[in-house]
Amino acid sequence: MIEVDALRKSYGGRQAVHAVRGVTFAAPDGEITGLLGPNGAGKTTLLRMIATLVAPDAGSARVDGIDVTTGRQQVRRRIGVLSDARGLYPRLTARENVRYFGRLHGLRGDALDARIDRLFATLGATPIAERRAAALSQGERMKVAIARALVHDPQTLLLDEPTNGLDILSVRTLREHLHTLRGEGKCLLFSSHVLQEVAALCDRIVVLAQGRVVAVGTQPELVARAGAGNLEDALIALIGSPEGLAA
Repeated sequence: MIEVDALRKSYGGRQAVHAVRGVTFAAPDGEITGLLGPNGAGKTTLLRMIATLVAPDAGSARVDGIDVTTGRQQVRRRIGVLSDARGLYPRLTARENVRYFGRLHGLRGDALDARIDRLFATLGATPIAERRAAALSQGERMKVAIARALVHDPQTLLLDEPTNGLDILSVRTLREHLHTLRGEGKCLLFSSHVLQEVAALCDRIVVLAQGRVVAVGTQPELVARAGAGNLEDALIALIGSPEGLAA
């Protein structure tokens, strides 16, 4: 479970950019929670703080009760992260990239290789397993990055734009796998600015705008709150609402 309480982060000096402004929400196990908002809403900064990559200025975040500031190493062992910076080593093959991260998490030998084989088969990445990352397309690199995030079977997954660059068949495969992980009781936090992806994947949606939480709820709850006919109209109304932005 992820618990975020009044989290804040700014960058710069006198003319600081307030990326995250007092964000509070919870993402329970056994659900896919979506972070939805326009570019610049604070989604990536929020995920980086939860992933212990960026220290918050104020507030707190916990993963399974462990504070991301005081228990950084414990949190890192429990999470899998797909960031917007894919970070594959170009001279390593797809398999070597994933194996390297598996070994960092203490996996070894046949068990690690079998885990990689299963992930590649699930993600449709088996044909590219022995190719160097430098020679892979954007969508192929994304598949490898997803396998890397999943190789140690983490309880909590932080996914920043995971469908970026994937073709329609790969997107469907990824959706099915994420739903399987949800059924296993994993906690998944999924960030996107693409409404269709969040609508297709997420049980609950946290709507962000200008670094603040505008609304939290299921799709029907958000539509009802905005008095809209569909989710797209609801989000436009909520993001543009003076009441919402002041919340």
